[in-house]
Amino acid sequence: MLRVTTPLHDDVIDKLRAGDEAAISGVVYTARDQAHRRLVEALTRGEEVPFNLEGQVIYYAGPAPAKPGCVIGSAGPTTSSRMDVFTPLLLAHGLKGMIGKGRRSEEVKKAIKKHKAVYFATVGGAGALLSKFVKGFKVIAYEDLGPEAVFELEVEDFPAVVAIDALGNDIYEEAIRKWGRPAKNE
Repeated sequence: MLRVTTPLHDDVIDKLRAGDEAAISGVVYTARDQAHRRLVEALTRGEEVPFNLEGQVIYYAGPAPAKPGCVIGSAGPTTSSRMDVFTPLLLAHGLKGMIGKGRRSEEVKKAIKKHKAVYFATVGGAGALLSKFVKGFKVIAYEDLGPEAVFELEVEDFPAVVAIDALGNDIYEEAIRKWGRPAKNE
């Protein structure tokens, strides 16, 4: 397992290959559909976004409220393809990593290669387990979106797999070549 610390730098991204298991530590930001829309609208208008995108990682999650004694509630990934329309612009503004689940569009894969970024996948349906790797959090933007606000998470050894590396290698496409067509509910 490779230890990865955020923010991401090119020397680390150069070493990551599709299929590598990673333990991510540092700060990651959560953002789902509506937060992505607002980020992209701000960038399009030439405005600042709530955090510096340079080298950062966005986790496609909307954490649930914490139960007593827990740092955060369930924090599982959402389907990444819903963010595909927004991703190329965020990558062009310095975003270096994304964490989610599922396949990405050809446009996103091209943008990952062009901007030397990486897409990590983590296990869907395991949000309660994944929340145990979150050591701290705070809302930093769009609080009106509730659990879909932008959160800054401090993570330690957050488990993920490199799904698409900076060379464009894609574990989903490799699986399709090896095993056949993807499942319908993917």
